[in-house]
Amino acid sequence: MTPEQFSQRWQAQPLPFVAILRGITPKQASEAAGILRDNGFRYLEVPLNSPSPYESIKLMRDVVGDEGYVGAGTVLTVEQVNKVARVGGQLIVSPNCDPDVIRHSQKLGLISLPGVMTPSEAFNAIVAGACALKLFPAEQITPATLKAYRAVLPAEISLLPVGGIQPDVAQMQSYLAAGANGFGLGGGLYQKNMPMTLLRERAQAYRQAWRDYVA
Repeated sequence: MTPEQFSQRWQAQPLPFVAILRGITPKQASEAAGILRDNGFRYLEVPLNSPSPYESIKLMRDVVGDEGYVGAGTVLTVEQVNKVARVGGQLIVSPNCDPDVIRHSQKLGLISLPGVMTPSEAFNAIVAGACALKLFPAEQITPATLKAYRAVLPAEISLLPVGGIQPDVAQMQSYLAAGANGFGLGGGLYQKNMPMTLLRERAQAYRQAWRDYVA
């Protein structure tokens, strides 16, 4: 998938968010996927340092079906990419920029979202075939910094800050005005062993914040 193709699909979804479900277990996976799907989330990530992550990815794929994309986060090796593909995962998210992981993800037809923090990492990721860039950690990449990145990076590459993003219209607006295309949502959306009722409340809060932004 090219950056342009990713951008078209990204812009067509109800909410510009990747849901990061670090610590989720297979026991919660199906219900969580249903809650997020019903609230407009179309990109779901299970970090590989979660319990039995490949099983959770498979269960979530069964729930989401063709309505969205499910995959793995904290993907560090080519072998992990292969394991994600074998359980039907479509999304490969990393905290770093590893050209081998990016190229292999593209080879298998998966969506590659590597993590970058500097312009050099960003351009290396783009050359390797990244579909979009995860700006991580966002706590250290301010809107002003993002604006400087946007001035030199290709317009077609989507930039997704990840880290510390809250259901706060002002915070989102500051990043979006600087050139962000959406966000990865971690602890503000999901935390290990949280009740599914709370996940629903938080998903609704992020959905409402986005609606308030576009209103």
